[in-house]
Amino acid sequence: MLKSLKIRVILVLVFLAISIVYLLPNFVDFTGKWREYLPSDKIHLGLDLKGGMHLLLALDTDAMMKNLTDRKFNTLKESMIREGIRFLSLDRKGDDISVSVRNEQREKFYNLIGKELPDLKVKTSTVSGEVLTLDLTILEKEIENIKENAVRQALETIRNRIDQFGVSEPVIVKSGEDQILVQLPGVKDPERARELIGRTAQLEFKLVDEENAGRAGVGPVPEGDELLMQRNRNRQTGVTTTTPILLKKETLLTGELLTDAQVRIGGEFQNEPYVAIEFNSEGARIFERITADNVNRRIAIVLDNTVYSAPVVRERIGGGKASISGNFTMEEAKDLAIILRAGALPAPVKEVQNITIGPSLGQDSIRRGVQAAVVGAVLVIAFMIVYYRACGVVANMALFLNMIYLLGAFAALKATMTLPGIAGIILTMGMGVDSNVLIFERIREELRLGKTVRAAVDGGYQKAWVTIFDAHITTLITTFILFMFGTGPIKGFAVTLSIGVIINLFTAVFGSKALFDWIIARYKPRSLSI
Repeated sequence: MLKSLKIRVILVLVFLAISIVYLLPNFVDFTGKWREYLPSDKIHLGLDLKGGMHLLLALDTDAMMKNLTDRKFNTLKESMIREGIRFLSLDRKGDDISVSVRNEQREKFYNLIGKELPDLKVKTSTVSGEVLTLDLTILEKEIENIKENAVRQALETIRNRIDQFGVSEPVIVKSGEDQILVQLPGVKDPERARELIGRTAQLEFKLVDEENAGRAGVGPVPEGDELLMQRNRNRQTGVTTTTPILLKKETLLTGELLTDAQVRIGGEFQNEPYVAIEFNSEGARIFERITADNVNRRIAIVLDNTVYSAPVVRERIGGGKASISGNFTMEEAKDLAIILRAGALPAPVKEVQNITIGPSLGQDSIRRGVQAAVVGAVLVIAFMIVYYRACGVVANMALFLNMIYLLGAFAALKATMTLPGIAGIILTMGMGVDSNVLIFERIREELRLGKTVRAAVDGGYQKAWVTIFDAHITTLITTFILFMFGTGPIKGFAVTLSIGVIINLFTAVFGSKALFDWIIARYKPRSLSI
């Protein structure tokens, strides 16, 4: 009995010491060698307590439809060339595609559409002599599916970017049909975060129009070309400028086939950072073919309609590896690598709402939350002492252990404290008191039956255990459901409550029982103040 009691007391004290160690960074800033051996993270505060960024974003569906039509247009063009179907004209008309073919190739063309592009339908068709002209449009059902998938893809892309950016416990959820809510607690550089989140990151490789290079920015743009701006950064001054450059409209390769993007330093870029990219097997084959067909010509690397570099292809490049240089700073190169690695947004996003929450609002929330917790704790402590006398003191000691363990677990798990989290802590206090009330009422029943103090305590804990365990398990199941299907604050509440329930099982039964056993073994009381 004494050996078992000693082990239990040691366990209680060990967990108490570990919790205090993890809580110390919130009160003490360690310096010197202590920083190497002790935890350094404080309890993270959520947006409602710490302040930060609140962004409501909406997908630009018009731009998304344009991109979708462009992809269908390019696919149709490549498929017709491959199948030997000669088009007399091929053009875009808003969100539709207009194509003219010889009437004799009508059946072959329809077979191509049915096999290669089943999500296109014929909107109008006219025959003039030997020429068949068709207006093709994308099926409405396909557009709805694409929009829904675009929101899901944008959610995942933004989440990946923010995870690599290093913001702890962000909130990224769908809001409405085509909007995304982003909350970044404690973000230190809001403008950089906005830039990182909002960039479409549409990577394209296009040929430079060498024949008309001297006409860039002067006079009309030649047919089949487009005028973009090339980014140039002065190495000495750090000043970034742009110059016009003429490119062929046709996109040779896109970033959809990228598998990796990493920051590198050195090599041909004079010890400055650049972004090394790598394609999958399909992208590698396309890239090798493109470079083989365009030796001694310039291929522009375009990101979101800005040319970052336009190197001359000296030879066929195999292996699917390339690099993007632009006289980057290290921070610019890192951000670009994050964006490319996380993937491109399916469409540009527009800011619907942008709120920066200052820490003063968080301080007010913390003050009110702490006040509520303190008032609740004082009332609970007073009730337990008045109603259960000396045993109430034991219950209050167990409650104190509960709070220390819970906050220590928060610090150790690097969880985020929010207002719903504070509510979860207060509810955990209530559950701890409820468990002790069940135990004490069973002890009273045992004492009325004339049992000794030790037998009454043992019997009370044993009989109350099943009820306490059932109550805590059902609460855990509820918190699990809240976590799985809830969002934002609801998840924070579920996490706090689940941790509190597990700790409460330990302190309310194991911890307080160890205190009772120690008192009985040490003082051998003949009666119990309960």
